[in-house]
Formats: sequence, structure tokens, C-alpha cells
Amino acid sequence: MTRRQAREFAMQILFEIQLGNGDVEAVLERNRREKKLKETDTSFLQQLVHGVLDNISTLDDIIARLSREWDVKRLALVDKTLLRICLFEMLYLPDIPYNVSINEAIELAKVYSGDDSPKFINGILGKVVETPSLYIPHASSPSTETNDTTGGPG
Repeated sequence: MTRRQAREFAMQILFEIQLGNGDVEAVLERNRREKKLKETDTSFLQQLVHGVLDNISTLDDIIARLSREWDVKRLALVDKTLLRICLFEMLYLPDIPYNVSINEAIELAKVYSGDDSPKFINGILGKVVETPSLYIPHASSPSTETNDTTGGPG
């Protein structure tokens, strides 16, 4: 399974869980069976799902700070899920360049969300890239390091 597929499946699984349709392990196992995935192929998928759920309040706090005009509770669930996945990667998986995570979120939004969602998601996540040290503890501060934060770490 590619990382893109893992992100897509993670979005679908998190969406289902957030709708109250089962416990995490049961939903993961059912999806693994239905998609005929080998257990060894699902480590990134599981990392995303568990990582988002384990850090959901931190991720939602960041989303709230980034989208001041929007109440996080009123965001479309697909958009919120994609933002959570991308922010999880940016916060906790520093080996993945920011632009890769953001591009993946935008591409998934083009498929699964409304016409304005890719632009909205890009705008929100672009704020993180502009000043990563405000949102990501391990990010270099532009004032103490380089001003080129467009690629993120890696």
C-alpha cells in the first residue's frame, strides 16, 4: 500500500469512527479485511489513525487557532479529518516534508470534499508553513534559523 492510499484509508476510517460507527480496532480490522490488506502493509495507516485519535484535542486546538473565522465544530467533517491527518504528520512525523503532507490533503479534498475545500485546506495549512514555530514545537524558528520554511523539515 502506498502512503497516499494509507492517507485515503485513514481519512475514511477516521470519518467513520467520528460518526460513531464502531471502535477503532474493529473498524481498522474490517477495513483491512475488506480491502484485502496485509497486516504488514498497514503500519503507516495505523500510525495515522491512532496518532490522530490520540492527539485530537491538540490538533483541534491548532485548527481553531488557524481558522479564527470558523468554529471547528462547524467545519465539514471531511475537511476537519484531512486537516487533522496533515497536522499530525507535520507535528509528529518530521521525516515527511510539509509540502508532501499538504499536497496529499489537497488532493484528497479534491476527491472527497466540496469545490472550495482544497483552497480552504491549502490556506489553513499554508499558515503553518509561514510560521511553523508557532504551531509545531520541533520546527525551527525563522528568526533563529533560515527563513525558508516552505519545504518543512527533511
